[in-house]
Amino acid sequence: MNESDIISARRKFLKNMAYGSLLMVGGIGVANAKAKHITSHAVPTSHKSRVHDTLHQHLSSNKFSHKIDTFRNIDTYNVFDRNSPSHKVLAFHNTHTGDQLKLTYFEQGRYIKDALHEINHLFRDYHDGSVHPIDPALLDQLYDLKDTLEVRKPFHIVSGYRSPATNADLRKHSDGVAKNSLHMQGRAIDIRIEGLDTRRIRNAALAMQRGGVGYYGRSDFVHLDTGSVRTWAG
Repeated sequence: MNESDIISARRKFLKNMAYGSLLMVGGIGVANAKAKHITSHAVPTSHKSRVHDTLHQHLSSNKFSHKIDTFRNIDTYNVFDRNSPSHKVLAFHNTHTGDQLKLTYFEQGRYIKDALHEINHLFRDYHDGSVHPIDPALLDQLYDLKDTLEVRKPFHIVSGYRSPATNADLRKHSDGVAKNSLHMQGRAIDIRIEGLDTRRIRNAALAMQRGGVGYYGRSDFVHLDTGSVRTWAG
């Protein structure tokens, strides 16, 4: 069975997603709360999300610390931000596996557990297949970035999650790989967007003043993470 068949079979088990739905192209409708692969571009939105600060307040609170510390046990939880969009859609293309995914990961003030699991799988370490929970704040960062850029195209994932073994191996061949990389915590991603200059992506990310932004012009990608606000070029 090839990778596409495995992914297709896996998704047949994702039914009756709690509080969630997949937004179909052109506003045709909602697909019975089931995440699935589609190949079209992300649906545009004019809303600006202000969820980030509120989210991190909740992530650091005692109320959620037992659930959110490693992002492993997220089911759904409220963000309580009246200015947040009613739903948030992201689209991705994994440049190494060829996987494409477009789904609603946030709806009616809640993150959708099964959608987050889909994203975790897509962001997996392609070197060894290991999967790790991805920080929802990173997803919100990407959502706000696409909104700032006003683009419909999916994010091309150059690097998502990295296992400690993969990170250590990459460090042997590159000085640009941090020993304690946030990629190992599911808090970082390297991206590009087809047809968009990476300098434009970098500038938009810097303007957001959210986490780390690394610019790798020669390799044609931008690094984003949910760490402290900082910037560098590689």
